[in-house]
Amino acid sequence: MDFSKRQADPRRHLTGIAFVVLFHGLLVYGLMSGLARKVVDVVRAPIETKVIEEITKPPPPPEVVVPPPPKLEAPPPPFIPPPEVQIATPPPVAPTITATTPTPPAEPTLAPIAPPVAAAPAPAAPAVVSASVACSNYSTKMGEAGFPREAIRQGLDKGEALIQFTLSATGEIKDVKVLSASHPIFARNSTRIVGEYKCAGQGRDVVVKVPFGYKLE
Repeated sequence: MDFSKRQADPRRHLTGIAFVVLFHGLLVYGLMSGLARKVVDVVRAPIETKVIEEITKPPPPPEVVVPPPPKLEAPPPPFIPPPEVQIATPPPVAPTITATTPTPPAEPTLAPIAPPVAAAPAPAAPAVVSASVACSNYSTKMGEAGFPREAIRQGLDKGEALIQFTLSATGEIKDVKVLSASHPIFARNSTRIVGEYKCAGQGRDVVVKVPFGYKLE
């Protein structure tokens, strides 16, 4: 066979070209006649989705709790009554009477009476001295006392106080006390004035009482 003649045959080429032209013509016809639109509609069709429920396993059956076996207690021993014991009652004893001779009571002995103990003498009370005698500036301080301004603000126009203090042997003022006062203002003012006294010792501790009288002029 001569293969060179078969390949050079122009009829074979014409047949292939005609087939290709026919295929393209059909393709163009199909696109123009709506075939392509149907393909797009098929693509646009809604996609169905299905929800697959998860298969849950059934819960395990509840555990059966077996109660503990009952405790078996031994039955109590049978009651056996104690044997009856008969006690013989002794015969009654007759009382015996014995004569007793009473003894005379002993004479009381008197203890010697101790002599009374003499009470210790009470300490002598300190002597009371006037402030005008023991304190050199008594008159000056009493003249400077005046009427307290605090009492004026309180609406008081008069008052009084009695102050007591102890004057030591060296002239020291101590144990200042307010024996009485019509108002705390007059008690404070009188105590302050007593603290400014200059007193001389009397050789021993003495008590000094100072009365104060206030009147608004």
